[in-house]
Formats: sequence, C-alpha cells, structure tokens
Amino acid sequence: MTIGGAGDRAVEEALAGPDPDWAAGQARPGLAERLSAPFLLERERWPLWLPVALGAGISLYFALPEEPPAALGAVLALSALALLAGLRGRAPAPLLAGLLALALGFAAAQARTALVAAPVLTREMGPVGVEGTVAAVERLEEGLRVVLSDVRIERLSRGRTPERVRIRLRDDDRAPRPGDRLRVLAVVDGPAEAVEPGAYDFRRHAYFLRLGGVGFALKPAELIESARPGGLSGRLESLREAIAARVDRHLEGAEGAVATALLNGEQTAIPEADLEAMRQSGLQHLLSISGLHVGLVAGLVFFAVRAALALVEGWALRFPIKKWAAVAALAATVAYTLLVGAPVPTQRAALMTGVMLLAVLVDRSPLNMRVIAVAAALVMLVQPESLAGPSFQMSFSAVLCLIAAYEALAGRLRALNAGAGPALRAGLYVGGLCLTSVVASLATLPFSLYHFQQVANYGLLANLIAVPVTSFWIMPCGLLAYLLMPFGLEGWAVEGMGLGAGAILWTAHFVAGLPGAALTVPAMDVLSLAAVVLGGLWLALWRRRWRYWGLALVAAGFAWAPLQPRPDVLVAASGAVIGVRDAAGGLVVSTARAGRFEAEAWNRRDGEPGRPAAWPRMAGGAIACDAGGCVHRPPVRPGLLVAYVLDRDALAEECAAADVVISRVDAG
Repeated sequence: MTIGGAGDRAVEEALAGPDPDWAAGQARPGLAERLSAPFLLERERWPLWLPVALGAGISLYFALPEEPPAALGAVLALSALALLAGLRGRAPAPLLAGLLALALGFAAAQARTALVAAPVLTREMGPVGVEGTVAAVERLEEGLRVVLSDVRIERLSRGRTPERVRIRLRDDDRAPRPGDRLRVLAVVDGPAEAVEPGAYDFRRHAYFLRLGGVGFALKPAELIESARPGGLSGRLESLREAIAARVDRHLEGAEGAVATALLNGEQTAIPEADLEAMRQSGLQHLLSISGLHVGLVAGLVFFAVRAALALVEGWALRFPIKKWAAVAALAATVAYTLLVGAPVPTQRAALMTGVMLLAVLVDRSPLNMRVIAVAAALVMLVQPESLAGPSFQMSFSAVLCLIAAYEALAGRLRALNAGAGPALRAGLYVGGLCLTSVVASLATLPFSLYHFQQVANYGLLANLIAVPVTSFWIMPCGLLAYLLMPFGLEGWAVEGMGLGAGAILWTAHFVAGLPGAALTVPAMDVLSLAAVVLGGLWLALWRRRWRYWGLALVAAGFAWAPLQPRPDVLVAASGAVIGVRDAAGGLVVSTARAGRFEAEAWNRRDGEPGRPAAWPRMAGGAIACDAGGCVHRPPVRPGLLVAYVLDRDALAEECAAADVVISRVDAG
C-alpha cells in the first residue's frame, strides 16, 4: 500500500526503526509514536471497524442482566453525537466515531426490543380453543405446523394473548392456505428457554418474531373463513406455498424437500437423518440461502441477459448492456430474497450483491471489504438481534475471511491467470474451491464450536463434490423452474433439481459415514469466543504485518476454552430432569424417561453425543437416593450438599440438611 504526503513519510520513518542519525542529535521516536505508527498508516481501513463498534453496542445491550431505562439508548446516542460535534478537531476522530457507533448499536437493540414487544405465554394452557389467521405453513418431515396471527385463546384476555402462536397440526390435517382463519383445540405454552446459560435461546428468537406461544393440536383444525387477498407479505407467503405444492407434484422425499428449501426457503420438511448427514459432512451451508445461492442467481441472470443483449449488434455497440444486465441481476436478487423469506444470510448476501451490482453501474470495483461492512451495518441496524444468532455470525465471518484472503492473494492469482492454459485454469478452479472451503471452514469453526459443538473433518472433500453440483446444475435448473412455473411447464426443471439434490444427499451420507467424519467437542464459552472473534477481526481488517498480532488472541481464545469448567448441577426449566457430575466428572441425569431434549443438549455441550446415563437408584458414592429423593455432593465441591426432592414429606428434612434444594413438589 502506497501512502503519500510528508506526514505519512514521517510515520513510515518512525515505523522503520533505529536510524544512525540519532547519534548526530536527532530525537529517537518514542514508544507512543512507534505503537501508533501502524494505526496511522492504516487510516483507509478505519471505517471497517465502525460495524464492529456497532456490534459491540448491541452485544452490550443483550449482555445486561435486566432491561435498562427506556430512554438510555437514545441518551447514549445523543451524548455520543454531541461529543463528536463538540470535540471535533480536539479529540481523535476515530475514537469519537467508534463511541457513536457503539451508542447507536445499543440504541438500535433497545429500540428494536421495544418495537416488537408482545405478550408471551408464561404457563401451559390446554386443552383450549385457539383461533387465528394462517400467517405461514411449514411442512415437516411428518405432518405440518402453522403460524397463526390475530390470535384468540379461550379464557385468556386480549391484553395477555400473544400476537402469534405456532401450532403443530395433526397428521391427518390438510394443509391450509395462508390467510385462512382456523380454530383448533390445542395445548399451548410459552417458547422454551435456553437449556443452560450460553445455549441456543429459542425464547429470545421467538420474542423478536413476536411468537408468544407454541403448541400442538388435539383435534383436526376447523376452517372458519377462507383466505382473502392480502398485502405483499400475504401474497408472498401464498406464492411460497404454491411453489412448495408444485415441487410436491414432481418430487418426493428428501430430494423434494431440498428443492423446496432452495426455491422458497422452507427447510422444515427435510428429514432429520439427512440434516444430520449434511451437518456431519460440512454441507449444511448449502441449505441456508446465503452468498452462494444469491450470487449464483445474480451471476446467472447477469451473464444470461448480457449474452442475449450482445446478440443484437446495434444494442451491443450503442448501449451499456453491461449495466442493463446489472439492473436485471439486481431485480432477480430482490425477487429471490423475497421468495425465500429473507432470512439473515439471504439479507446479507442480497445487500452485498446489491452493492456490488451498484458498483458495476457506477463503474467501480465490486469486490472490496467496504461492501461487507455496509451490509453488516445495515443488517445490525434493522435486526440487531441477528448478531446473537449463528446465521449472522457464520455467514459474515466466512465472507469476511474470504475477502481478506482474496485481498492477500489477488496479485498472485492475477499473475497465474494471465498466461494460464485450459489445464492450469482447471487446476486453479479446483484449487480455488479447496481454498474457499478451507478458509470458510476455519472462519466458521469458533461459531460451530460455540453453537453446535461439532466439527466436520471431511468438509473439504464433501464441498469439492457438492458445490459444483449446486453451482452448475441445481441453481440453473431452479431458475428455469421459476420461469416455467407460470406456464405449468416446470416439471423437467424441478426433476433436474431433484437429480442434483440426490447427488448432494448421497455425498452427505457417504462423507458422514467415513470414520471420524464429525468430532463432538465441549461448548466454547463466550469469553473464549470473544477473544477468537476479536483476533480474527484484527487479522482480517488490517493490511500491514501488525495484523498478525491477531493470531495471538485467536490462539489464546482456543487455549482458554477447554479450561473452562462445566456446570456441576443442571436443572431443566420444567423440573422434569436434573443433571449432576459423578465421581469421574461425567454427566448423569435423574431419569431416563423425562427431559430427553434437555439431557441430550447438556451432554452435547459436554462434548459427548447421545443421552447421558441415569444415575443408579442406590446409596453410596456421590449420589444417594431413597423414596423421598436424592442427595448429591459434586466431586469438585465436596463440601456442598445438593438435594433433589420428589416427595413433599422429605422437603423439610432436606431443607434443613442441604445447601441447595431442588424440588419437584410445591414448596409453598
């Protein structure tokens, strides 16, 4: 990078190190100058840290133990803005801009939380009559479920009724249409909270969807009123449902579910066995509509339109057909994003693709780090809660690291491509796929450890097979299916997608079946993740050699993670099951029958697959049981006595003897 100007030359000299002229009386650069020199030389990269500060403000809000005063976010943002205006020229501008971005992130998260606030069920209700308008229909591996809006629940006042509830219908129910008004006898409860601190929090996710209840139907749903033409969201939901129905006509099973997921974004019908194979083989990203899919849609439309326009010689010579093709690709990007429901990875990819296409329209380079910075900032300002989810974290980290790798290797790649023949170009394509897979896998590894506790060891092999199939077969067939559906001629294109989906599923199961295909590891704690993320950002966002300081933070984060202790005692929110440590430090649970989901999640976060064993119903060791309950002394805390009470008659005795009492019976 070339820096101009006398001030920059002075910085370069300060950074260069000792100079023999010091002996002639010249002042030696101080420690502060030498430390600040790299920062000053990277001034063109300073704006890339503003989204990082924005995310830090959002994280600060969500880390608070309780809701802050309602006006705090606005006060912080206005105060930071006043500081920026009042201290302009007297304080470092990057520092003031960073403080403003931090405050804006906090304010955006608080404002978003207030805007989506809606009632949430706090207890199980049912059997109870639930009435609502179908907002979405989700096909499952077996049966289906619906999201109802404008909800009415018997024996519940309007002020305490959730705005939306999700009900799993009976297997013999026919799929309703979006906009239908249904009544169903169901059991409903509030969304489940995280199984332990740091685990996936479905309750928070549901809160921002304004989903205040989930449940299941006890009887077939009753149609009260058929759907009427609705607004844009209703029409889009109807269109997505129509696409799923068209795919169902031509494809069955997992292949049809994968094709549906790529055409309308609905992944719920994919069988769990296939999803698990996709996870273990490192191919799950192919089911999440993100940069690969949006980029393919935009690229295919761009090149197809440009090639078609180039066939007309007069147009090709007189008009900017490249820009016309960019406009067509931009329209296709927006349409595809709306069709698949605009999840966070798709929003990010659409924003990035849109900025790149706008760069083409103004004759600028579309590939640079500022594109992802703008996309990240926009997503975080509109949906601050997405920052806490794996979708945002993994999609942005992968793209960020791929762009950083491209920046570092751009010169060498151009030189190799300049005189490459067909064989070398083919080798470069395969090498590019390998590099992309390795970089993306490393970039998403810490988030995979934090959220899923799983590492796919043969992801490179699986992606070498599946990514070309997706790029050159499935997505082109999908675009043709879109074009042919209005005429009822989509059959052969959908069946073509099915062939490609079958190849991907075969690859997933083959790779997942290899010895040691997936490694289950203990969950990474949030402080270790923060260290790895900060180190990774330092490595990716700067350009000079000091970027490698980030490797020390990354190494520290990974080294610290295994040293963090796991909880000694875990209790399900329902009280149906508790988990404790046995003498060897492994997890054992109170029952093999209840709380299966929680027990398996606890074990997985310990780095162990499957369900933990139930503790033996006998006296002795770290756990002793009788008819009234059990007592437990955690091996790492022998002075602590924990009692688990099953019988009310034993409650008083255990309360007097134990340090911690967990009771399945009413203690009032």
